[in-house]
Amino acid sequence: MNQNLSESYVRFWSHLVMAYAFTVWTCYVLMKEYEKIASLRLQFLASEKRRPDQFTVLVRNVPPDPDESVSELVEHFFLVNHPDHYLTHQVVRDANALAKLVKKKKKAQNWLDFYQLKYSRNSTVRPLMKTGFLGLWGKKVDAIEFQTAEIEKLSTEIASERKRISNDPKSIMPAAFVSFKSRWGAAVCAQTQQSRNPTLWLTEWAPEPRDVYWENLAIPYVSLTVRKLIMGVAFFFLTFFFMIPISFVQSLASIEGIEKLLPVLKPIIERDFIKSFVQGFLPGIVLKIFLIFLPTILMIMAKFEGFTSLSSLERRAAARYYIFNFVNVFLGSVIAGAAFEQLNSFIKQSADQIPKTIGVAIPMKATFFITYIMVDGWAGIAGEILMLKPLIMFHLKNFFLVKTEKDREEAMDPGSLGFNTGEPRIQLYFLLGLVYATVTPLLLPFIIVFFALGFVVFRHQIINVYNQEYESAAAFWPDVHGRIIYALIFSQVVLMGLLSTKKAAQSTPFLIALPVITISFHLYCKGRYEPAFIRYPIQEAMMKDTLERAREPNLNLKGYLHAAYAHPVFKESEDDDEVESNEAFETESVLVATKRQSRRNTPLPSKASAPSSPSLPEVRRDSHQP
Repeated sequence: MNQNLSESYVRFWSHLVMAYAFTVWTCYVLMKEYEKIASLRLQFLASEKRRPDQFTVLVRNVPPDPDESVSELVEHFFLVNHPDHYLTHQVVRDANALAKLVKKKKKAQNWLDFYQLKYSRNSTVRPLMKTGFLGLWGKKVDAIEFQTAEIEKLSTEIASERKRISNDPKSIMPAAFVSFKSRWGAAVCAQTQQSRNPTLWLTEWAPEPRDVYWENLAIPYVSLTVRKLIMGVAFFFLTFFFMIPISFVQSLASIEGIEKLLPVLKPIIERDFIKSFVQGFLPGIVLKIFLIFLPTILMIMAKFEGFTSLSSLERRAAARYYIFNFVNVFLGSVIAGAAFEQLNSFIKQSADQIPKTIGVAIPMKATFFITYIMVDGWAGIAGEILMLKPLIMFHLKNFFLVKTEKDREEAMDPGSLGFNTGEPRIQLYFLLGLVYATVTPLLLPFIIVFFALGFVVFRHQIINVYNQEYESAAAFWPDVHGRIIYALIFSQVVLMGLLSTKKAAQSTPFLIALPVITISFHLYCKGRYEPAFIRYPIQEAMMKDTLERAREPNLNLKGYLHAAYAHPVFKESEDDDEVESNEAFETESVLVATKRQSRRNTPLPSKASAPSSPSLPEVRRDSHQP
């Protein structure tokens, strides 16, 4: 027995040493990268130009009050509790219906431009159109007259909807964008509890204006928990029930499966070329087809949950996309891809046998993942530099949808990078590299080639091709770091399961220390570096405020922030009457007298505030005073 134990140690000592080596190296690189990115983030925030979100917080779950409107209540609250720093605010209004009308009007205007251009090229024939669905059927009418009437009708509806929003208190949501005189004041408000009840007057940093997802601001805060619960359950069923068709198709995407399902094709499949294609490329192609529509589904789910910024939507969709890939692409291929019949036995076995089952299956699937890396990874990088998908979409839009030069410009827009899809894909290759590093190192060169190509290509695309949709200042990094840590722990558990089946069970206790070390390292990084991504240091805020006051002593900050967080449908107004109605939504920082005798009076207006409200005598101040 001692001799067998000695032979096992001699045989598997390299796996143990390499497991420790990869763990130490990965943790060291992650720590250095975390430190570097946290430092770059703080440097970026310190050197960044002035932006509205640096002075603004989003306040949600404003409590109802029978005596004051939401706007009056917000101003009174912050004048009382932040008397020296509060500047102005903008209440959130439910403008989703108005946004839809404005979108329809833009579409009708685009059609009108198209038909007018068409008529100008051939003035002998008036353009006609059908009024039915997509113009496929219905009564034929004069296209220019119809679209002109449609625009006039929509303009009337837009004016009516604006008036309704202006006069209807129910259109005002219990939320507001509150701006302060300094970054210091905004940082204090965003990072502290505002009332005794921790569920009221909830504050968070406001997204930058172009990052705001306006549709979700109209969702009542009390419903967010229910929405997240519903989407959590839906995602669970999507993830684990999606595994069944993938596993079934993967089991059929083999020589035996096809011959069993379609015996007629046996002579064709046995040919060397067809056999190599079926064994090598078909399983990867099957996976790719199944995953085409997944990002859209996950983004819809994230929007339903009520996130208020595009960056938070992409972070949530990216996290779920990674979990989905882990369960279905990785575990689904490892466990159930070889034989669909194994799925039933896997579900029935005890929990302590699961690592062993996965550990045994992983080396056998190395060939599949090498093929997957080439099909999905290498080919995906080549497709990225060639921009095949945008090129195809452009020609489809140009053929079916483009009517004017504006449409052509929109069709040529390459869009943004798409963190919700690109980042989880790259994280999957991190997982494959860490899992196979100590089990089947043959896979590592393929991973290295993928990351080398990816670095060159994505660097070029980000700098020269894609448009920047928003600026999050590396807010994604804690999620990226966490997923690499989880992949590292999973690789360690799998290695323990594999060695326990190879007559080396006595060696597995030496691996138990690895997850403990990794978790401890993760907690250290979480406490040491993650706060830089969650909170804004008061010291940094004060330094930036001091420098700005020295450089621009006469800055009219109130004018700069006045309409920064107005809804886009108000900002994009072009008609004079629309501009006038827009003024109703621009909140002035005026003195509001409380109507409740039980509370202390609102203090006098600050030097930076606007003239007083109509109900009180005016206090004139110079707008340039700090």
